[in-house]
Amino acid sequence: MPLTLTPLFDFPLIHEGDNLGDIINKSLQISNLVLEDNDIFVLAQKIVSKAEGRTINLSTIKPSERATQIALQTEKDARLVELILQESREILRIRPGTIIVEHNLGFICANAGIDHSNVGSVNSPTEEIVLLLPKDPDHSAKDIREYLETKSGKRIGVMIIDSHGRAWRIGTVGMSIGFSGIPGVIDERGWKDLFDYQLKITIVGVADELAAAASLMMGQAAEGTPVIHIRGFPYPLQEGSLREIIRPKDKDLFR
Repeated sequence: MPLTLTPLFDFPLIHEGDNLGDIINKSLQISNLVLEDNDIFVLAQKIVSKAEGRTINLSTIKPSERATQIALQTEKDARLVELILQESREILRIRPGTIIVEHNLGFICANAGIDHSNVGSVNSPTEEIVLLLPKDPDHSAKDIREYLETKSGKRIGVMIIDSHGRAWRIGTVGMSIGFSGIPGVIDERGWKDLFDYQLKITIVGVADELAAAASLMMGQAAEGTPVIHIRGFPYPLQEGSLREIIRPKDKDLFR
């Protein structure tokens, strides 16, 4: 089966308290899509954060002394730096314009994933408004998945993604920050290749591969397509979580 990715078009702007499962279900009907077993939905982090009320006005933030010091080093708003500190376990690197952290969720990212783009409303865009990542993306994905499975009677997967940079390469790519009903990795050690050679170290990051493909369809600016329907995932669906794809510190060679 070919892998097909279909954006849900005419998706509405999301506000705090919105039921994303219900909105996705209605968008499926508008798009004339009928769910099948093993279908997957990939959601942009922004709509999940907005629905969960993770929008913050910087005017409400009082920066600490540490945040003020780091703001001078990074040429950033001290209030934003304070939020970055609150959302992070550890600061790994600092340079003008960027703070690389270990997020509270466990992964490494820039500026704790806090974002300005596509955050303000159409009627009131403002640089003072920022958006934090969901508190528990795995749980968010699970809630949406269970809602859609109840409505459809099909077994599906749901993934939440964000755009992250990568060490040693220019440009951001879509990466998974939470998922439910799909594997994070597929361990192919012991599989045979075309010439009967047994693979010894191959573990495929299938969740991030899907995330990158879906991110191409979503775009990064004014496309307005934050949900992608995927059919033809070449592996069985199974329970998974973000913990699968976080490299333990004792095996991290890149810090």
